[in-house]
Amino acid sequence: MNIGHWLARRAASDPARPALFYGESAICTYDGWHKSASRVAAGLLARGICAGDRIGIFMDNHPDWLLGLYGILYAGAVAVPINAKLHGREAATILADSGATLCLTDVPHASSLKEAGASCATAAPCGLLALDEVQIAHRAADDMAWLFYTSGTTGAPKGVMITHGMLMAMSLGYAVDVDTARADDAAIYAAPLSHGAGLYNFVHVHVGARHVVPPSGGFDADEILDLAEALGNCHMFAAPTMVKRLTDRAIAKGRRGEGLRTVVYAGGPMYTADIIAAVDHFGPKFVQIYGQGECPMAITALSRADVAERAAEGWRGRLGSVGRAQSVVEVQIGGAQGTPLPVGQAGEIMVRGATVMPGYWNNAQATAKTLKQGWLMTGDIGSLDAAGYLTLQDRSKDVIITGGSNVYPREVEEVLLRHAGVSEVSVVGAPHDDWGEEVVAFLVGDAPEAELDALCLENIARFKRPKRYVRVEELPKNNYGKVLKTVLRAQLADEGT
Repeated sequence: MNIGHWLARRAASDPARPALFYGESAICTYDGWHKSASRVAAGLLARGICAGDRIGIFMDNHPDWLLGLYGILYAGAVAVPINAKLHGREAATILADSGATLCLTDVPHASSLKEAGASCATAAPCGLLALDEVQIAHRAADDMAWLFYTSGTTGAPKGVMITHGMLMAMSLGYAVDVDTARADDAAIYAAPLSHGAGLYNFVHVHVGARHVVPPSGGFDADEILDLAEALGNCHMFAAPTMVKRLTDRAIAKGRRGEGLRTVVYAGGPMYTADIIAAVDHFGPKFVQIYGQGECPMAITALSRADVAERAAEGWRGRLGSVGRAQSVVEVQIGGAQGTPLPVGQAGEIMVRGATVMPGYWNNAQATAKTLKQGWLMTGDIGSLDAAGYLTLQDRSKDVIITGGSNVYPREVEEVLLRHAGVSEVSVVGAPHDDWGEEVVAFLVGDAPEAELDALCLENIARFKRPKRYVRVEELPKNNYGKVLKTVLRAQLADEGT
């Protein structure tokens, strides 16, 4: 079944229910959203779009983003959401790899794609509105609905194929494992719609909740506190750094988060002290989930009760975990060959179930490496306790998570090495109070920092640019010539003590 039917059904049962909000202003009912999405789908079909065709979405958070998404789904096409923070060249690479012939954009992102020389046509979602509506295209559970691009450690983008069935399993499991979605909820989209926040739209459409895009288009703590108080019963998906900033701001302003019902946090390490401070100030409003693009939002969940518990024995250890397996998956810790490891022993986290991807788009080699005998090999290292709580021990991949966004060191290193004044470079993450981690480049060479900054800004997203450059005579290496990033991280840690 096409997951777009959930919007159509809600429109049929509650046509006058307010659906899309821009800040505090309601701009569309469920009936209006459904009809507009149907007309966008008609516009896509008039352009020759067929079922299964890929359509990019590269724009800032806006109600039109959600309108465009459902127009794509109604037409039976596949949405290719792209992080709005990416450089035009990065977005163009994703569009080319996906084979997209059209990308829904706003004016700034359309210009960015044009400057990057993207061959893909662009259009604003509302620019596709046709006079007539269409029937929602039939899609099977294993048909692709969402093509999510995540970079590997090599920096090469990989498209995770997310099916209609995966999205349904993820959404229906939300009510069992994460939180109760209610018709009087208001989902605030302060995190990028192209990622976890956008994936959670489906469960809130299913129950007929309100969908709120802040006018800032992103995260502003004061704006979130104001919206929550004005609208009430608000849900928000947030990176740990957003939770910390929201807490710090609320404490500074003497605000208690009135109207904020649930914050689901994920996307990076949450320091125990930070979540304790958040619960102490706001109360039991927090739930943690752990997932990957390859198993979106649905590996484990740490319940509201577990996050808020302070009396039971072992509560601190559970608070430092990422919770227990969600209902739609199995989680196992595997050794070098994927063989199950005993309780308490660290190994690679393995997942299988209804929310695990069928594979990567046009990348059989990466699929074979990641999916083994039905198990998703996450590349993350963790351990399970006797009660089933999963604790992340380390990330086997060197991904840096800054402000909830992933930075893959190799892609930054490749750009920096284009400068003639850089002979060697290694990029690592350093702890940062506000962003979780910041990007630091250790380099051998005499390239001016201003030129390195300019080179990065010309080729990759701004948030991936190193915030510090550390010049060294040579990089530490093992006997095989591999750079010892653990040594570099230890050096940064020593500087911070």
